[in-house]
Amino acid sequence: MSFIAKLCLKSRSLFSNSKRLCHPYKLHSQSVVDVNTNVIKDVILYKSDQDRFFRVLNIFGIAQFGFWSYLSLTAYQTLKDIPVNPNETVWWKKINLGDSKWRNSLTTIAFVIGWGILATTWTYTLRSVKYLILRKGGKQLTVVTYTPGLQNRMFTLDLKNISAMQARSTASSYIPMKVKGHWFYYMIDMKGEFRNSTLFDHTAGLKRVLL
Repeated sequence: MSFIAKLCLKSRSLFSNSKRLCHPYKLHSQSVVDVNTNVIKDVILYKSDQDRFFRVLNIFGIAQFGFWSYLSLTAYQTLKDIPVNPNETVWWKKINLGDSKWRNSLTTIAFVIGWGILATTWTYTLRSVKYLILRKGGKQLTVVTYTPGLQNRMFTLDLKNISAMQARSTASSYIPMKVKGHWFYYMIDMKGEFRNSTLFDHTAGLKRVLL
């Protein structure tokens, strides 16, 4: 008889919890399987309270869009086509900013920068998760996100259509969440509150293959 077998026999006679000593991995796997996701009422899995941050972020985006749009309009209306001296030695004095190609280029670039900043802030806001709610029965999840107007945007879908791209235990700042039929990822900020971490890990926090 091996040493491990003798140890288990002695433990069985001395301790009432000998099964736990001899089969630790079996008990661990059972604890994972025994998680009941069939909830009898709606359960909040995750909550993030960053209304002030997104208010400031969207004000910044709108202000930048206004500034660059004004700069674009000013460049288009005020730059005049003034001939330059071809004998000028300083290189930048040889550039006629009022020429149509330069004026149109500066106008377009300024507008694109402003629109790009605004689009980025809006996209980030719309993809930031505010609440995750596991619906009664445990088969569906309601995702609530922020909006540029600071109102809640929500949609409900089956759990099989959601895939967390990173585990909560290994994520450092955000958990990217892929939703079937939606562009880009939804972002779950780790600074938020996981109201029921066990249910989250076994429902919304699972990585799935979206077909």
